[in-house]
Formats: sequence, structure tokens, C-alpha cells
Amino acid sequence: MFLEIILALIVGIAIGTITGLIPGIHINLVSAIVVSSLAVLFLYFSPISIAVFIVSLSITHTFIDFIPSIFLGAPDESALSVLPGHKLLLEGKGYEAVIYTITGCLISIPLLIILAPIFMLMLPKLFFYLKFVMFLILISVSVYMISNNKNKFQALIIFLLSGFLGISTLFFQNSQPLLPLLSGLFGASSLISSIRKKEKLKEQKITKVKIKFSEIKQTFLTSLIASPLCSFLPALGSSQAAIIGANLQSQDKENSNSFLMLLGSVNFLVMALSFITLYSISKSRTGAAVAIQEILKDFNFPNLLVIILAVIISSLIAFLISIFLARIFSRSIAKINYTKLSISIIVFLSIVILIFSKFPGLLLYLVSTIVGLFCIESGARRTNLMGCLMLPSILLYLPI
Repeated sequence: MFLEIILALIVGIAIGTITGLIPGIHINLVSAIVVSSLAVLFLYFSPISIAVFIVSLSITHTFIDFIPSIFLGAPDESALSVLPGHKLLLEGKGYEAVIYTITGCLISIPLLIILAPIFMLMLPKLFFYLKFVMFLILISVSVYMISNNKNKFQALIIFLLSGFLGISTLFFQNSQPLLPLLSGLFGASSLISSIRKKEKLKEQKITKVKIKFSEIKQTFLTSLIASPLCSFLPALGSSQAAIIGANLQSQDKENSNSFLMLLGSVNFLVMALSFITLYSISKSRTGAAVAIQEILKDFNFPNLLVIILAVIISSLIAFLISIFLARIFSRSIAKINYTKLSISIIVFLSIVILIFSKFPGLLLYLVSTIVGLFCIESGARRTNLMGCLMLPSILLYLPI
């Protein structure tokens, strides 16, 4: 059993590395394939081994996914990383951007250890009440986010446009509705803007990144406040947690390294805490947690300990893999024709979206790209595009 679990951990990390590097391949897709194959898998592997495979894959993917988001402008769950990440890439600091995000993931391990017992003890009692005030929290964050623009009316229009696009995904019948939405708003729009401006990548610097203790402290505290709510309430995820956390920070939300660190932190915590949420209140908050719920029909405390240990080990290994891959990307990316690369990525994303989200997804991708370009050309903060997730979440929580 022990060797089987170790093998599952290693294979999960390997597959998570591959899926993290390929734009458009989501953890939920792999989890769905595993769940659909459980009848066969149970003949050869124990449920806890399959669960460890899913956990190590999802945690590794969370780390690695920042690399294509920053270097290629192809977002997945880490869509917000395209904003400051692309700016740093154009300055020759793509490697630094990756280091900040994965450091955010890594420093959240102690937070996970702190929050795990609190979740197990308090969540069953608090869950019922918190969902009734969630819409007020989201409205407050949205108002603050819009008011933090020079042209507030313009920011409101962008927030509402992206919000209406997000609402349209609630009626999406095909799989992976967020893939065309986020790829258009944050990915293709950035790439097209770069092509139009004929941007050329500078040689990427691979230097020792010195992260200030004050940045770590700030990320630690804001993640502690923002991540737990988005870890167990439906319709909320790491992007909303990052926005809530960013509005608690004092510096520029779109350009600071602290924002990238915060984004890494909340991405990791929302994923890791979803497993503890599943154990505490039997609610699955992520695709990986849904898979675990199907795999472990008897999700007991010893199984939870194994999963937490798998999270920690996967994180440490994924951190080292991410550094290695970031170095490779940094050495190679400037040698490639960035215009041709951008066009290739746009075409690739279009094909992936057509396969997984069909023609309606391709249409959503096109409209989302136009809205993303409008935001870029207007000069408004691109975090206003997160209305695509904020507005649907507000509507879902309205007490009507």
C-alpha cells in the first residue's frame, strides 16, 4: 500500500507538470477522466492511492500553470497572473514573476496547517450563516474595485460587460465554460495587443530574486483573511479571493510583485482547503475535490492526513520543478519570434476551445477577446474584467 501511494504521488506530479504546461488543459478535465474510469481503476489500485494521484496532480498543476500564464499569456485558473506577469515579461523579468507566484504558493503551506484544524472545528457551524452575507462582501469589493479607477464610469462599463459575459456561462451547456471566457478576456486580448504594438521580448534575466519579509508578511495576512471564504462557498474561487486580498493591500494591485505572490498564495490555498472543506462539511469546491468525493466514499480522518501530507510533499517538489522550467522558458522565450508565437497560441487556444466548448464557446471566446481589447485600449485597470466572476457570484448569493 505504501509503495502504491508513493507511485501515485510521483505519477500525479508528472501528469500535473504536463497539464500545467499545456494551455487549456484544466484539472477538472483530468479529474473527470479519472472518475469516469473508476470501475477499471478500482480493480488495480486502492481508493486512497487514486485520491493521492488526483491531489498531487492538482497541486502540481497549480504551481506549473503560472508558467504558461506569464510567459505565453495563456491563462487558466491563474488568469489574473497575466496582468502584472505580462508586464514583467516585457521588462525581461518573466523569471522573477514566476518566482513570486510560486513563492506565494509555498509560503501558504504553514497557513494550510493553521487553517486545517480551524476549518474542521468551526466550518460546520459557520457555513450556514456566512453564505447569507457573502453578497454584501462581494458588492463592497466590486464597488471599491471600480472606484479605484480614474474614469469610474468607464470601469463600471467594463465590469458590467465582463459580468454579463460571466452570467452567460451560467447557461452554458457545454463543458469548460471558463476556458473561452478567461482565455478571451485575459489571454487572446493581451496577445493581440502585443501583436498590434509589435512588442518584442527583452532577454529574460535569471537572477536571484530577493523577496522582502514585509511582502511575505503582507501576503500571509491577506491570504489568511481572503482565502478561507472562497475555499468553501460555491461560485467563489481563487480569482475572487485574490481581488478581496488585493483590496486589502496598500500598493498598486496590478503591477506589484506582492500581487503575484498573493495570487499564488490564494490559488494554492483555495485548492488545498477544498479537500479539508470536503471532509468538514461534505461539500466539494473544486473539480479535484469532486473527484475525491467520488473516489473516497468513506472519507475518514486517516485519509485526510494522507491527503494533507500529499499536498505538502507535492508542493515542495512542484516548487523545484517550477524553478527549473522557469529557467528553461527564460532562456528560450526571447529567441522566439514573439509575434509568430502569439499568433500560434491564439490559434491553439481557438482549436482547444472548439474541441471542448464547441461553437458557442468559440463565440464566447471571440466576444470576450473584444471586451478584453476594449479594456486595454481604454486604459482602465484590467482587474475590472474580473466582473466576469464577481457579478455572477453576487447574483447567486442575492437573498431573493
